[in-house]
Amino acid sequence: MDTGHESEISFAKPFVLILVLAFGLAGCSSTKLAYRYADWGIVWWVEDYVSLTADQKQQLNSDIEQLRQWHCSAELPRYQAWLDELESDVSNNPPDQATVEYHKQQLFSFFPSLLERATPVATNLLSNLSDEQVQELADNMAQSQREMEEEFLADSPEATAEARAERTAERVERWLGELNSKQRDIVRQWSANRGAQTEIWLQGRKNWQLALLEILEGRDEPTFEAELEYLILNSEEVRGEAYKAMMAESRAAMASLMHDLILAGDNTTLANLQNRAVELNNDFGALTCSPA
Repeated sequence: MDTGHESEISFAKPFVLILVLAFGLAGCSSTKLAYRYADWGIVWWVEDYVSLTADQKQQLNSDIEQLRQWHCSAELPRYQAWLDELESDVSNNPPDQATVEYHKQQLFSFFPSLLERATPVATNLLSNLSDEQVQELADNMAQSQREMEEEFLADSPEATAEARAERTAERVERWLGELNSKQRDIVRQWSANRGAQTEIWLQGRKNWQLALLEILEGRDEPTFEAELEYLILNSEEVRGEAYKAMMAESRAAMASLMHDLILAGDNTTLANLQNRAVELNNDFGALTCSPA
């Protein structure tokens, strides 16, 4: 259950887009369509950063299709089992703190295997970039970083916290339904307590991108795949100690936030959470693992 903390995923983002879309979209049919056509979305996202040749695009589409087939057959049953548990745990009474923490851990446990499987996809793509494409990638990442810093850091700390609260509320409402005034106060206080989280996230993002550009200089070397794999699978290490500490605190705070919001709600809150679990479970059950 995403509670609005800034994403942990940078250039690796397209390779976990399947999971993000599956859990992030509100509509039943939209979730299924997003999953089936995630390969197109990934290619479009990549080309926001670097223009691909026809051969590169064909290879990326092929690699993504193989990844999607694995994910559909191997991972979706894990999601369904988790959603069955979530549905059961919220069917009668509000879950306690330990139960909320358990479900948060279950959700985060889905990412490592997907990132590991996505690493060869990233390797195939990045190892075949030309010098001109690497420069285009560097320029576009720098531009994106500047735009994000302008967007998220232009206001006062109070305004930044308020914007964070709005993003958090929007994402929470996908699971819990419309928040009442007490729940909104909880979200605002939670967001205010995140301190310099946005600044740390942006600096960590910049650190990761610079590390990627550095290893791209040796993309023809035999060590490139291992270096890229480390970069993807150990993202927090690369982003720095401040980022690593911030994410540890943020994950703990996330479970507390969801618990507090559920307690501050009513039977409708639990019903919305249960219905969301059922809806996603039905979506995943309706998906087939044959090629789109």
